[in-house]
Amino acid sequence: MSERTGSGFHAARWDEPLIDEIGGEAGRGLMPPAVDGAIADAVGDVAAALPEGVGRAAPPALPALPQHRVLRHFLRLSQMSMGFDVTADMMGTCTMKYSPKVHEYVARMPGFADVHPLQDPETLQGTLEILYRFNRMMCEIAGMDAFTFQPASGAQGIYTNACLIRAWHESRGEGGRRDEIITTAFSHPADAATPAVAGFKVITLMPGEMGFAEVDALKAAVSERTAGLMLTNPEDTGQYNPNIREFVDIVHEAGGLCAYDQANGNPLLGIVRAGDTGFDMCQFNLHKTFSAPHGAIGLGCAAVGVKAHLERFLPRPLVTFDGERYGLDHEPGDGIEKIRAFIGNVHAVLKAYAWVRSLGAEGLRAVAETAVLNNNYMLHHIRQIAGTSIPWPANTWPKLEQVRYSWEPLYEETGVASHDVLNRMVDFGVQHYMESHVPMLVPQPFTLEPGESLTIEEMDHVLDALRRIADEARSDPEHVKASPHSAAIPAIDGDVMEDPDCWAFTSRAYRRKRGNWANVKRGQGGHGGGGYG
Repeated sequence: MSERTGSGFHAARWDEPLIDEIGGEAGRGLMPPAVDGAIADAVGDVAAALPEGVGRAAPPALPALPQHRVLRHFLRLSQMSMGFDVTADMMGTCTMKYSPKVHEYVARMPGFADVHPLQDPETLQGTLEILYRFNRMMCEIAGMDAFTFQPASGAQGIYTNACLIRAWHESRGEGGRRDEIITTAFSHPADAATPAVAGFKVITLMPGEMGFAEVDALKAAVSERTAGLMLTNPEDTGQYNPNIREFVDIVHEAGGLCAYDQANGNPLLGIVRAGDTGFDMCQFNLHKTFSAPHGAIGLGCAAVGVKAHLERFLPRPLVTFDGERYGLDHEPGDGIEKIRAFIGNVHAVLKAYAWVRSLGAEGLRAVAETAVLNNNYMLHHIRQIAGTSIPWPANTWPKLEQVRYSWEPLYEETGVASHDVLNRMVDFGVQHYMESHVPMLVPQPFTLEPGESLTIEEMDHVLDALRRIADEARSDPEHVKASPHSAAIPAIDGDVMEDPDCWAFTSRAYRRKRGNWANVKRGQGGHGGGGYG
C-alpha cells in the first residue's frame, strides 16, 4: 500500500467515447423481429395517423453495437464510478444506504415493469393493491391519515407541502393574508426555496446558543400573516430540537399549519411520529430513508402524508379501495395540481414497500437505533482528530443521524480546506462527503452520515482516512490540495465548475463544445479559461 496514494485504491481510467460514437450498422447485435401480421392489420398504418410535421425527416442515428461491446462500454463506465456497492458512503443529509438486490428483482418483475399507468385499473389490481397497502403502512409509521407518492424528489415533496398549506388557507378565504412561511437555517434549503416558489415570503430563524432555533425567536416571527412552519428535525447538524412540540403549538395558535420535512427521518423510525408531535403534514424521501436507490432526478419518490383535514387537497389521482376492487380517483375536487405525471415513480414505491415488509416494525426501530449508534461512534472518534471542531456550544451533545463538522482549525493551521480533504478521501477508496447546504453557517464544513448499513470496519476505514489526511495536511499540504491522484477523473483545473461555457448537459452539447476545448488545449484560441478536456 502506497502512503502517497492512500489505501491501495486506484480507479480504472478509460478514455471511453460516448455510446453513439461507437460502432456502425454492421455491428448490430440484435435484429428485432418483424411485426406480427395480425397486429399490423389491427393497428393499421401508424405513421399515416401521425399529425403532419411530427415525423422525422430521417431516422435517428442510433448506435449499432454487438452485445459484448455494449457490455464493455457500460462496465468500463462502472469501473470509473464509486457507489455504495463499491465503497462506504458518508454523504451527509442524503441517508445513503444499502439497497437490497431482491428489491430490484421485485421491481423488475413483468407484472410491475411491463405495465402502463394508462391501462384500465382492472388490469393494474396488483400494483394498486401495493400502493394502497403501502399508503396504510406509511400512515402508521408517520401518524398520518393519507399519503401521496406523486412527488419525484425531496424538493418536490416539500413543494407539495407548501402547495397544500396554500390550498388550505385559500379554502378558508385567508390565502391573500397568510403569505409567510417560517423555517430554520439548518433545515434543508428546500424548506425555504419551495415555499418561495409557491408564492410565500420566507422567514428563516437562525440557530440559538444550542445550535437550533429558540422558542422566543419563533414567537417573535409568528403573526396574523403566518401561513405555516416548514422545517427539518433533526436539522442538518444532527441535533433534534427538543422544543418541537412547543413550536407546533405556537404556529397552530397563530392559525398556521406545520409541515415536517423528514428527509432526516432515518433516526426516528419507530421512535417519533410526525402526527404524534402535532404536525399537519410531513414528507419522507423513499429514495433515502426507505432504501429505494438514491439517484439524480427521476429515480426518486417523496411520500407526502397529511392529517384528515388536508386529505381532500392531495393531488390526483388517488388510489381507492371499495372492499373488493382497487381503483384510481381522478376527480380533481379540492386537490392541488399534479406535482408529477400519473401516480409517481411506482418502482421506487415497490422497493420501499419490500424494504418495510422485510423489516417489520421491530426492524424499522432497529434501523433508527443502529443509525444513531453508528453516528455517535463516528462522532466520538472525529472529536479526537486534531484539526476538527464541532460548532455551537452544544458540541458535547450526542447527535442523531449525522453531524456537521468543521475543518476550520486545520485550514487555519495548514491552508488545506474542506474541499481538499473531500477530494483526497477518494484516494482512500471512500466516497466524498457533503460539505454543507446553504446558508453555510459552519466554516470549512463537512457533513458525515454513516446510517445503519455500515459496519464498524467500514467506519474505522473512513476514520483512518480522515486521520491520515489531517496528518498529510501538516506534512505535505500541496499533495492534499492536488488530489485526487487515484480517481478516474483527476482534479479539475481552475473554476470550470462555475463557468457555463464549460458545462455540457447533453451529448450533443458535449460534442459541440469538445472541439473548442481541444483548440484551447492546443493553444489555438477559443475559451480563455484553460484546458477542460
